Amino acid sequence: MQEKIEIQPVMDALEVIGGKWKFPILYSLCSGKKRFKDLLGDIGKITPKMLSLELKDLEINGLITRTAIATVPVTVEYEMTEYGLTLKPVLVHIQDWGKKHREKIINESRNAK
Repeated sequence: MQEKIEIQPVMDALEVIGGKWKFPILYSLCSGKKRFKDLLGDIGKITPKMLSLELKDLEINGLITRTAIATVPVTVEYEMTEYGLTLKPVLVHIQDWGKKHREKIINESRNAK
């Protein structure tokens, strides 16, 4: 018997973690604390303004914490909360699926030639 997928919980999850940048941010933070500049480097084409907005949203939803360290200039570190780390298996499964999908596309492209 196939399990029925309920759409509302999926929509609730996507409301919190959907979009282009949240998964890459969360995936980067799975390996531990990161400074803002480190996240910019990990993620690539995200703008500082967009990264800042996405980090604030993830913090509001309890997935990450922001810690300001009293240095000159102020150092800010981000890390996953215990609740945020519950997403790690989901991130790994999506990474695995993404690798398989990329291989499929590459193989189909080669076979079409």
